[in-house]
Amino acid sequence: MHAEMNRVIDTLLAKHLQGKSRSLRLAMITLLSGGHLLLEDIPGLGKTTLALALANALGLSFGRVQCTSDLLPSDITGLSIFDRDENRFRFIEGPVFSHIVLVDEINRAMPKTQSALLEAMEERRVTVEGKTWPLPEPFLVLATQNPTEQVGTYPLPESQMDRFLLATDIGYPTAEMEKAILRTGSIRDDIRRITPLVNCEQILAAQAAVATVHLGDKVLDYIYRLIAASRAHRFIYAGISTRGGLSLAAAARAWAYLDGRAVVLPEDVQAVVVPVTAHRLVLAPGQEALDKKEVLQSIVDSVPVPLA
Repeated sequence: MHAEMNRVIDTLLAKHLQGKSRSLRLAMITLLSGGHLLLEDIPGLGKTTLALALANALGLSFGRVQCTSDLLPSDITGLSIFDRDENRFRFIEGPVFSHIVLVDEINRAMPKTQSALLEAMEERRVTVEGKTWPLPEPFLVLATQNPTEQVGTYPLPESQMDRFLLATDIGYPTAEMEKAILRTGSIRDDIRRITPLVNCEQILAAQAAVATVHLGDKVLDYIYRLIAASRAHRFIYAGISTRGGLSLAAAARAWAYLDGRAVVLPEDVQAVVVPVTAHRLVLAPGQEALDKKEVLQSIVDSVPVPLA
């Protein structure tokens, strides 16, 4: 099944998402691990294009939420309305009832709305007026936030950042790729016509297969030493949480799976440790100007890698 997942990545990179290989692979890693992805980058670099292309290539439903300061929890989860014809209340599903949900600028939503969304991400269900509604499977929230502008925003607290399995950026395309984009214009219409390459059943089977990838004692010990080193670092107030460790193990399994292996190697952990854990760190007072990714990478460089 890993071949089908890699075919999705290769097809999108070849035809629609040139230059976005790392962000696309990390999005697939997040989906296969059953987690959620946070994209921290400036507007206009293709975050919506990536999410829509991935949904169409995977044959999944797609929903989008544009966060604003007046967005209500019911605008995301849905609400009950009274149907006069049937003389009863009827639940109208919100955009969260999609397989892939793009949440644009999540830090512009009020904290109460953020909490409603993050509860749905964690519980995989929505409760409205005492009734619980399950969310579809597979389920992936791809949230974005602008890392540079904070006017009119409500930054996610560390406890909520910790609920994203992965955080990454997209970055600018290369000069040649950007010239090609400027020459041909938007590819949004082409992306909407993408033919699905897999289906829900295959994705769920791939997720189940990822969970069976073997994590040996040496690699498990390596992961724990990385966690412990982050907690003892002098520039870090709060290191990698237990949830962060679970996410790191899950993402390493997914990386190994995409590479066609049934065993996790230390190299798999190294490939995902920064995007999985850097955003979870809380820097010590006076060290807030430091780059979390650089601090985390220094920890990775200092921890001995186990021999095979």
